[in-house]
Amino acid sequence: MSLTTVVQWMSEQRQLGQAIALVLDSEDERETRQQLLRSCDYERYCGVYHQTPVSELADAGPFIFIIEPREYAVLDTLLAEPQRHWGWLASLPQQQLPALTRHWRERIITGTRPNQALYRFHDNRVLARALAFMPEDARPGYLGPVTSVCYWAQSRWDVTHNPAPGEHPVPDQPAWLNVPAPPLLAIDILHTNIYRYLWAERSDEMLTLSQHRAPDEWLAEQLTQARHWNWNTPEQLHFLVLHRLETLERPLIKNWSPRDHETPQAHFERLLSEVQFWAGETPL
Repeated sequence: MSLTTVVQWMSEQRQLGQAIALVLDSEDERETRQQLLRSCDYERYCGVYHQTPVSELADAGPFIFIIEPREYAVLDTLLAEPQRHWGWLASLPQQQLPALTRHWRERIITGTRPNQALYRFHDNRVLARALAFMPEDARPGYLGPVTSVCYWAQSRWDVTHNPAPGEHPVPDQPAWLNVPAPPLLAIDILHTNIYRYLWAERSDEMLTLSQHRAPDEWLAEQLTQARHWNWNTPEQLHFLVLHRLETLERPLIKNWSPRDHETPQAHFERLLSEVQFWAGETPL
């Protein structure tokens, strides 16, 4: 589908009396965000991370704007470059921005401590893959008050409708969290989630690290090492990243390498036991 798809979709939704919302990746589209903030009334935008446990990341988090005709020039610029992965468009009933914001605030944090992560709902690649894999009856719990979405999916514009728009509770087992991600996208999402978590929860250690290394590059090295060792579980990644961050100046483990014929799980458990020993928690 071409850009004509987007124009037709917007026209149809407006004829139905729907508002058009732009879900924007604020971190990578700051100039666009500032343009819209200058144009939009307070009632027509919201920073999703505000008033949430990750409010420290609000400035870099996603924003939702209700777009009026006077903002179409800004929107045209985005639509001309979908490969920037700036976000996606949604239609929803008038005056439903608070409901939509509340909907995503209830879904942005996944997992339980210490293995929590941010769900990047504002990334069109994440949205497109979720909608491609989940059954239609799971869409209402995912899209909430949204009537229809229009988004860039790999190499074309696509549209998906919500069969039952409204306010829905978060399912016990959200279908969108069981969607397989392409390897490169999964790595990128994992890196982003852990990086933001570290700045939110371990800012002192990250500031210390930044005096010697670029934190982003350091984290990429840790995740590359984890893949090399086939450490893929949340517990293994959590242990590797946090322990290395906490012991930057005085490392407890001198040799992280696996032993001959040692399985990834045995390798992990051996190093975990070593750390617990030096912490006085268990005998070695």
